[in-house]
Amino acid sequence: MKQKFSVTGMTCAACSAHVEKAVKGLAGVQEVQVNLLGNSMSVTYNEPLTAQQICEAVAKAGYGATVMGETAAPTPAPVSNAQKSLKVRFVSSLVFLLPLFYLSMGHMMGWPIPHFFHGTQNAMVYALTLFLLTLPPLIINRAYFVGGFRSLWHRAPNMDSLIAVGSSAAVLYGIVALYAIGWGLGHGDTALVERYAMDLYFESAAMIVTLITLGKFLEARSKGKTGQAIARLMDLSPKTATVLRDGQEVTIPTQEVQVGDLLLIRPGSALPVDGVVVSGVSSVDESPLTGESIPVDKGEGDRVMSGCLNGAGMLTVRATQVGQDTTLSQMIALVEEAASSKAPISRLADRVAGIFVPVVMGIALVTALVWLVSGHTVAQALTSAVAVLVISCPCALGLATPVAIMVGTGVGAQNGILIKSAQALEQLGKVSCIVLDKTGTITQGKPQVTGVYPVGQLSESQLLTLAASLEHPSQHPLGQAIVAHAQAQNLPLQEVMDFQAVHGKGVTGTLQGLPFLAGNQAMMEEAGVDLSSVAQRTQALTEKGHTPLYFAQGTTLVGVIGVADTVKPTSAQAVAELHKLGLEVVMLTGDHPATAQAIAQEVGVSQVIAQVLPTEKEGHIAQLQAQGHQVAMVGDGINDAPALARAEVGIAIGAGSDIALDSADLVLMKSDLLDAVTAVRLSRATLRNIKENLFWAFCYNAICIPVAAGVFYPLFHLQLSPMLASAAMSLSSVCVVTNALRLRRFRPTKSNTPAVCNSTCCELKGEEPTMTQTIHIQGMMCPHCVSHVTQALNAIPGVSAQVDLASGTATVTGDVSADTLKAAVEGAGYQVTAID
Repeated sequence: MKQKFSVTGMTCAACSAHVEKAVKGLAGVQEVQVNLLGNSMSVTYNEPLTAQQICEAVAKAGYGATVMGETAAPTPAPVSNAQKSLKVRFVSSLVFLLPLFYLSMGHMMGWPIPHFFHGTQNAMVYALTLFLLTLPPLIINRAYFVGGFRSLWHRAPNMDSLIAVGSSAAVLYGIVALYAIGWGLGHGDTALVERYAMDLYFESAAMIVTLITLGKFLEARSKGKTGQAIARLMDLSPKTATVLRDGQEVTIPTQEVQVGDLLLIRPGSALPVDGVVVSGVSSVDESPLTGESIPVDKGEGDRVMSGCLNGAGMLTVRATQVGQDTTLSQMIALVEEAASSKAPISRLADRVAGIFVPVVMGIALVTALVWLVSGHTVAQALTSAVAVLVISCPCALGLATPVAIMVGTGVGAQNGILIKSAQALEQLGKVSCIVLDKTGTITQGKPQVTGVYPVGQLSESQLLTLAASLEHPSQHPLGQAIVAHAQAQNLPLQEVMDFQAVHGKGVTGTLQGLPFLAGNQAMMEEAGVDLSSVAQRTQALTEKGHTPLYFAQGTTLVGVIGVADTVKPTSAQAVAELHKLGLEVVMLTGDHPATAQAIAQEVGVSQVIAQVLPTEKEGHIAQLQAQGHQVAMVGDGINDAPALARAEVGIAIGAGSDIALDSADLVLMKSDLLDAVTAVRLSRATLRNIKENLFWAFCYNAICIPVAAGVFYPLFHLQLSPMLASAAMSLSSVCVVTNALRLRRFRPTKSNTPAVCNSTCCELKGEEPTMTQTIHIQGMMCPHCVSHVTQALNAIPGVSAQVDLASGTATVTGDVSADTLKAAVEGAGYQVTAID
């Protein structure tokens, strides 16, 4: 079974390594993943091992562990509380550190200091004052000493152990100096007093813990930003839902919504659960989940997803998936799981972190001994050893991979790309060949009419009306495509008498007393219909991979309609972008070779493997791997499950709750092949960021530890004080996290296909869309803000508005002045910065 645990007491990568080692040592444990960022642990284990035994093993290692409770929806970690606590600790420590620093450095800097701190006779007053000012910062930051020495006691030293030992050594040396000053004053040894009055290291101890706390505060604030994608996903679901009970509107918590409930979704409101539209017509903004910027029209029978924003219409929705089963909850769980998993590239850092702290303590001890043996003072040896202890940074090593993974998976989720594991995110950046399924991946996945070609006196609309009327009683996909095409043009259908479907050939029927037949070439030839007049036309259709359907009255041909599974508008661009990334692109399909070649030529795929059974696709993936390729497979995640599993990275392309999470490593929420391009680019960017972080972390420690130890002192008189060392250590972790946050600037691959007006009235009337304006809005912080602005703008007569939280803009369609729009937005409590 698999269980998640909350882990307390972890402060660095060495901590997570010790926890992982302690749990892995238990019999029955199969896999352990410790997440330093989330203070959590995922354990896969077999019975009779219990969760309680796992918690006890963690406790024996010096940390705390509790089983995570099951909740209806994930809840964000209390990052803000940790930031607030660290901020209070830092400010409180700074209050005492500033006068301490002023007094300790004042003699050397020539700053004015009260006379009773000057002179040998006042040395004890001076030293005791420094000691008393040092105690509050040590007490305020006592967590370093409690955790650090406890870890030492359990023989699992961590970063807190380095801080605790270094600071304690400085304080103890200072206390020894206090006794030496007292002895010197009592016995008239002025030289002894003067020497130790200048060798007090109290300020170093206070400075170390204060700067470390500042670094941890900055690090915590940066970590909070890495999880903003998950937090935004959590904020998408409204806390309450309006349910229709016995004809009455009842507002209840979203967690209480049951499958089958009828929900009322008002304009500008977010959908609380997944469901099916029972009544109403509206456009729904699915960009929070899919990244698709154009709203999708929804009507009776259409499926809607939790977290999406309703447009200007009112919808009644029947709940089909609630709680943890909603698309939004599944997305959050998937992103959290990916963020907590470990990429293969992090194994080296984990191995180093596990032995890092003991090695550093050994280096510090050797450093002190070398300085003493070489004839230097105890103060010099202590300074060097303490500097080595506090400058070492296992945190930078431990954070190098997880922060980049968390930001990368979060950016992917914001753009409709769900990444199941860190391993998949890393592996995708290394693939050399990408295999594409044809149907539903490159093409739309359902047949559409591609051309209407009447013969004789009929017009296109007359032929289409005739064809749709004949095909309407049929359930064949090709016939239904013709019916849908006619209905889109509002063409009236005629009643068909004596309808009959001829298996494998077509249909027959009587319209207005005349016999008609519709079907393939074999059917026409059997009926004696002459097809020579359209031979060239049908040959051209076949070469393009389209299916010609013939229509005849008796034995007279009246027209041909081409039907095909058409290529998606962005597929050709996606293939070109994949080629630019240096990937070999292969189409793998069960379709006829001629059709496959026609589609491949249209989108730019050079290598085609056609007429392949679903059970044979996995074998073709294996052949490509045998040729030395790292393969990514893009398919529908259901029919292509074996091939998706065989490939190094399986990518399921689909939308909503139908996504095949079990068979794929990545899921593209939109049925858009351009998202596969974005996923590859994101993977490479994340991998590059991880390598940068690891390079910085290793180089930092490789350079700074020798400098702190004084290796370069004999040649260049270059050495760091403990204060500078603690500042450098704090900044190293902040630098790693900040570098990872650069991934938030990643932008998906944009379509070159111009956006099409979604307005049905424009399509039917043949009118040009009305004016579109973009409003730049300041002050929107959450989906509720989006709802307020949407309602304010849609309340203007003749205006249709879509509001995007990420970009802080509203796209408005309608002939209305900029002043009117500005007044509406500012009336809702937000600021308009510009209108384009």
